[in-house]
Amino acid sequence: MKFSLNRDLLLKPLLLVSGAVERKSTLPILSNILLEVSGQSLTLVATDLELEMVAQTQVDNQGGDGKVTIPAKKLLDICKSLPEQSLITFELQDENIIIHCGRSKYSLATLPAHDFPNIEQWQGDIEFRLNKSQLLRLIESTHFSMANQDVRYYLNGMSIETEGNEIRSVATDGHRLAICKIADDNLQLPTRQVIVPRKGILEIIRLLDPVDEPVTIYLGSNHIRIVDTEFSFTSKLVDGRFPDYRRVLPRNGDKVLLAQRDELKQVLSRASILSNEKFKGVRLNFGSNELKITANNPEQEQAEEYLEIEFPYEPLEIGFNVSYILDVLNAVKEEGIKFTLSDANSSVVIEGQESGEALYVIMPMRL
Repeated sequence: MKFSLNRDLLLKPLLLVSGAVERKSTLPILSNILLEVSGQSLTLVATDLELEMVAQTQVDNQGGDGKVTIPAKKLLDICKSLPEQSLITFELQDENIIIHCGRSKYSLATLPAHDFPNIEQWQGDIEFRLNKSQLLRLIESTHFSMANQDVRYYLNGMSIETEGNEIRSVATDGHRLAICKIADDNLQLPTRQVIVPRKGILEIIRLLDPVDEPVTIYLGSNHIRIVDTEFSFTSKLVDGRFPDYRRVLPRNGDKVLLAQRDELKQVLSRASILSNEKFKGVRLNFGSNELKITANNPEQEQAEEYLEIEFPYEPLEIGFNVSYILDVLNAVKEEGIKFTLSDANSSVVIEGQESGEALYVIMPMRL
């Protein structure tokens, strides 16, 4: 097995697949990348048994076809540090792979390719195409509300739902809920709900660029697969039932506040500096023409901020985790923000004034 290629042609697919490499595995082979040469094509595969990433590039094959696994981090570090546009030659000798580049020479230990785990071949029973920018918007609008290491394991991920011409993403950690939906008249999809694990969601965000190029998405009973011209990404699904979030959507909000996103973000960010580091609580006092925001901490320090508003209702005081509101304000792309409230003990609904594409629910805090 011997082949050569330009360093830059190797670096891009190597960076793409490296996100799936398991760093703390008890199985040594999961720290490796599988390199498979077939004709003039080189396929790179990495997996942690939950995710699998596949990318391809062209090579000058000077030996027979073959496959081998190489330590991922070492290969990536070597490749990054070699000069741009340099020619790299790989040659398998016994148990080692020899890498030549100019007068540089590296010998890396390999592990047998037949031991490399392969996520079983499967056929997705639902297949559709979306623009990368749409898929990215769907995920970035909600991913911050996923739970992290919650004992309710089905919350440590994102629910992706298809229904007719709509695709929805839903994430919740039990204290807040984020929903985003995209409608596309070209789609006609069956009703389906899957839970993609947290690591898979974060990897998708890393892989996608906000461009109007289509990717194909396959949903199976146990996997989701996203196929692009440059890569194929597969993730196992979380086996569990996502909570029925429709039951917790507040329906009795009778007070509406319209605000400018950037203005609100600035005053909340400043107030949060003196909030309790652990609970991040701020108190919002809604008056008829001003919003008073106060925060304090165990060191008896206090912040007060004011914002001019129109609130033609009874005064209302309500406490929130300020990080949750800031996450929403960072996710909403519109300038105008709409808050729908009812009383001090009820959740608030936050959405953009215009599109209504994404909706956020935040539970209040007792302060």
